Amino acid sequence: MQIAPLIIDSPAPADACVIWLHGLGADRYDFVPVVEALRLPAKHGIRFIFPQAPNRPVTINGGFPMPCWYDILGMSPARLINQAQMDESAAMVRQLVAEQLEAGIAAERIILAGFSQGGAVVLHAALEAGLPLGGVMALSTYGPTLESLLSERGATPPLNIFFAHGQYDDVLPQQLGRDAHDRLQAAGHHTRWRLYPMAHEVCPQEVADIRSWLCERLAF
Repeated sequence: MQIAPLIIDSPAPADACVIWLHGLGADRYDFVPVVEALRLPAKHGIRFIFPQAPNRPVTINGGFPMPCWYDILGMSPARLINQAQMDESAAMVRQLVAEQLEAGIAAERIILAGFSQGGAVVLHAALEAGLPLGGVMALSTYGPTLESLLSERGATPPLNIFFAHGQYDDVLPQQLGRDAHDRLQAAGHHTRWRLYPMAHEVCPQEVADIRSWLCERLAF
């Protein structure tokens, strides 16, 4: 059964939206404390939407079911994924974007964000959408579908993408994130790379940098 997204509406009328996907094994509440730590202005207009991944067996975890945007079938030579499930998750993100557009929020004021596996999904969804989105936050993530997407889709509106990664990440080594950054930069997207002395997590300096980037993109 699909669980409805958690929505934290803005204290002022919403004129912007951040759609934020959690990582493997987490849930839609995972990044609520990060939003609180951003210390946004009291009357900000940013609506936060946190979708929930369905429970699925994860092959690399012995088939144990957990919240999962797509199954990971193998670790080498590159991470092998269930492409149909990736497409399904990316379509869900694009549908959420469409709903916000219908609600009157401009594409330029919609941000996609994702941590780890969630980041891979929002990168995929943003490229497929072909919209002039406000930006993408790619947190401790990688781009398992970027090579094929970038070659198949050709020119798309340039995205502004904030990459954040842990120097000591032993779940997704920083080189995987850097490779995604470099591919997108080479394709003409506006990328920013930040490396932090942390593992597969979020740290206070990263939260501060996210706030600065959101302020820049959404002018609050």
